[in-house]
Amino acid sequence: MTATPKTTAMMRRGADFLGTEHAILCGAMSWVSERNLVSAISNAGGFGVIACGAMTPELLDKEISATKALTDKPFGVNLITMHPALCDLIAVCAKHKVGHVVLAGGIPPKGSVEAIKEFGAKVLVFAPTLALAKKLLRSGADALVIEGSEAGGHIGPVSTSVLAQEFLPALADEHVVFVAGGIGRGEMIASYLEMGASGVQLGTRFACATESIAHPAFKAAFFRGNARDAVASVQVDPRLPVIPVRALKNKGTEEFTAKQVEVAKLLDEGKLDMAAAQLEIEHFWAGALRRAVIDGDVERGSIMAGQSVGMVNKEEPVAEIIAQLMAESEEALSRR
Repeated sequence: MTATPKTTAMMRRGADFLGTEHAILCGAMSWVSERNLVSAISNAGGFGVIACGAMTPELLDKEISATKALTDKPFGVNLITMHPALCDLIAVCAKHKVGHVVLAGGIPPKGSVEAIKEFGAKVLVFAPTLALAKKLLRSGADALVIEGSEAGGHIGPVSTSVLAQEFLPALADEHVVFVAGGIGRGEMIASYLEMGASGVQLGTRFACATESIAHPAFKAAFFRGNARDAVASVQVDPRLPVIPVRALKNKGTEEFTAKQVEVAKLLDEGKLDMAAAQLEIEHFWAGALRRAVIDGDVERGSIMAGQSVGMVNKEEPVAEIIAQLMAESEEALSRR
């Protein structure tokens, strides 16, 4: 393996925080970030994160046990803040003494950060604004992930490059901050490290790794795709609390628009309240994503991908992806 002293030194704080060799997290991708990919990333010196998504506490329990059987390295669990069984999922993480929990999908509910810290785990959060980031860090969060709109899956409205310029100068001296969204090469990692990031998170680059259980048809769609094929979903009704989702454009994209119209009608008729409406939307995504990732239905399923998808053109082992990213970052830093 190529020596990467400069990159390793600049990642030191992030790597120490994660307990890993490299401060490279894998984004939590539902159906993709499961035991095989998570353990492979952790075994290769990165930090794998189980995507709990819509899992029940029983399923998460099994997934953590299965991951532990494949790696003795640190890995994390990503929990969706709006999950109706969030407290029970936190209890499962406590039972397994999970070292890091990522809270995603909204502001952490009251008491959730405290419940995680109570069993000794570190808490990572996402924040779309600097003011909220500061509030969450004051409230006990241990680290922050800033994720720009270039990312795949659920996204915010601002690009990674703008978020990095806004957040890193204000927070990076005192806090552990990871940058995510649109990162496909090591040169980009080097730039964010130079700006003060403690490390980075990538999803799209790892989705088609050899160890990923994603269906061959799902991976083939990534290999064919380019940046402009990865489009954000449209919000049909301003009342619907729909977080945009970035995925490769297909018939499933159109079906999501139709689903929103259907849910809005149920809201009008009083058959759903706002919380139930949001869960309907989330269940749609969970099902559509499963169809693409597991069943290989790339016509009607949701092929969630970031704009860096054009840099994914073949299946590679996780260890090679991480080694390449580190080498590219090192070369970039050496040219400075």
